[in-house]
Amino acid sequence: MSDRNGTEKTTVSVGGMTCAACVRRVESALREVEGVTDVAVNLATGRATLSHRPQWAGPEALREVVTGQGYAYLGVRDEAGEDPVQAAREREIRDLRRRFAVGAVLSVLTFLGSMPGMIPRLEAVPKPVLLWVLFVLTTPVVFWVGSRFIVGAFTAARRKTSDMNTLVAVGTLSAYLYSLLATVSPGLFASAGVAAHVYYDGAAMIVTLVLLGRLLEARAKGKTSLAIRRLIDLKPKTARRVRGDDEADVPVEAVVVGDVLRVRPGETIPADGVVSAGSSAVDESMLTGESLPVSKEAGAPVFAATLNRAGTFTFTVTKVGKETSLARIIRLVEEAQGSKAPIQRLADRVAAVFVPAVFGVGVVTFLVWFVCAPQAGFSLALLNFISVLVIACPCALGLATPTAVMVGTGLGAERGILIKGAEALERAYRLTTVLFDKT
Repeated sequence: MSDRNGTEKTTVSVGGMTCAACVRRVESALREVEGVTDVAVNLATGRATLSHRPQWAGPEALREVVTGQGYAYLGVRDEAGEDPVQAAREREIRDLRRRFAVGAVLSVLTFLGSMPGMIPRLEAVPKPVLLWVLFVLTTPVVFWVGSRFIVGAFTAARRKTSDMNTLVAVGTLSAYLYSLLATVSPGLFASAGVAAHVYYDGAAMIVTLVLLGRLLEARAKGKTSLAIRRLIDLKPKTARRVRGDDEADVPVEAVVVGDVLRVRPGETIPADGVVSAGSSAVDESMLTGESLPVSKEAGAPVFAATLNRAGTFTFTVTKVGKETSLARIIRLVEEAQGSKAPIQRLADRVAAVFVPAVFGVGVVTFLVWFVCAPQAGFSLALLNFISVLVIACPCALGLATPTAVMVGTGLGAERGILIKGAEALERAYRLTTVLFDKT
């Protein structure tokens, strides 16, 4: 698809992005592709919209740079409406549910085991034995339930960068490894005059709660794209093609310009065209918002996804697939959902330095508690360091604005209001008067 500047737009689906830092990394990599002039990556939709010159490196170059950054390249967005991100998201939700269920059970057991005073029978269990039980319960939570955080952090580290996974992985592993050392060599702490506290429950709960956030986030992303799927579902799956005296139902994808199609009462029109014979009344409310059916006779235009109410007619197809009015509406809504509001561009700039800044604050917090409050001890200083890393995860920074844009443009499309882009939506709060033209 070309615009007025002579550049073309291509939308690709990217899997595995989790925060604003991921968006920044993917955008930077895609901008390096030969011929690409601009990139906008939307975390909520999992899509990257590229503006590029007609002569450019092509989709294979995109695959190379996306996978090179450690993310999944899910292909060029299909104009017919098939969304590879949706299938990947459904698989991710199933996997997250399974891992969260295991993590929740083990985390509860770890928490109860860490509070022997709450369960009288646990007080009789020797402490070394109890600590090894807690170690066994916590290990699968950290390394299986939370494997995506560790793998993500390792991938980011190999590329000399950091993201949300880095914060979670460092916080979790700090608590886990410190507790393991206290379990294996409690005498080491005693000789240093430090109490050998363990934080297995903290490590397990961190992973489980952050994973719950990922699960809720994935479900929210799926719901925000519901408006687009509803528009896509308006299109019928088959069409009745007329060739001479023969009529046959064919897949709508097999319809080409010039075909003659018959539409009977109650059927949805499968393509754009011009009525050639017959007459009817067509409900075009999904396009115009007009509730009254529109009379159609020979020579009148008809549009895909509108509903034939009364009579039977035949029409000659003039536009199919991505050229139909419905496809253009879907594309407009998708581009609006993928666009970036000015406030989101500011958030992206903040995200570029967010994770390193959080690490800096965490280190300062540790030093302040360890040096300036020696009575608090190493354990409390470490716990405060971990708390800073975990609480400061920048999920909302990257998701809040694009999710709001998706919901706003999607609900508008369902109600017949098309919003050109995120910038227009952001400025809408200044409106004092709205004029509606029914026609």
